[in-house]
Amino acid sequence: MNLEGLDYNTQRERMRMPEYGRCVHTMIRQCMAMERRSDRQRCAENIVKTMELMHPEIRQTPDYKQKLWDHLAIMCDFSLDIDYPYDISAARKIACRPEPMPYPKRRIPVRHYGSLVFQALEHIKGMPPGAKRDEACRIIANQMKRDVIQHGSAIPDNERILSDIAHFTDGAIQLDPEKVKLDYFAIESNAAKKGKPKKKRGKQ
Repeated sequence: MNLEGLDYNTQRERMRMPEYGRCVHTMIRQCMAMERRSDRQRCAENIVKTMELMHPEIRQTPDYKQKLWDHLAIMCDFSLDIDYPYDISAARKIACRPEPMPYPKRRIPVRHYGSLVFQALEHIKGMPPGAKRDEACRIIANQMKRDVIQHGSAIPDNERILSDIAHFTDGAIQLDPEKVKLDYFAIESNAAKKGKPKKKRGKQ
């Protein structure tokens, strides 16, 4: 639908820095169209003052005037021919979009334990036997127990968890179920959750 007299933002030119609004971008285009360099210089200085008034909180940041002139250079695509009071070369790096970071992909035997658990199991394989390794194994085993509960809503046997530790450490860690006591976790039923009254927020 194209109605005469209606101007939609979706039909306008995309703003480089929307936080300054379309009026500032329009003023910058008008400034770039001025023929005399002195007029462009005076107009740019007034635009920067306007940008500062629009965002007074920027004054709390160090070198805020440098940032304002950098933002002006970005919005004009570095095409405004004036004498900048600051070096705006660093602003080109800000204007460039960063390269996408590759998502770390790591194959793990079972997903419900998560990558961090298998990293921890790999770490304890190289630990010497003793109290520190026993405590680390107990902490990891409790986390594995939580993971199984969250994944399947069922409390696993401690023997299953210790068996998984032995399996995923290639038999390097053999824990005795009679000696290793894991934490007890209770599962709250959905009916019990629904029956609980909601807490009322107090007045602040």
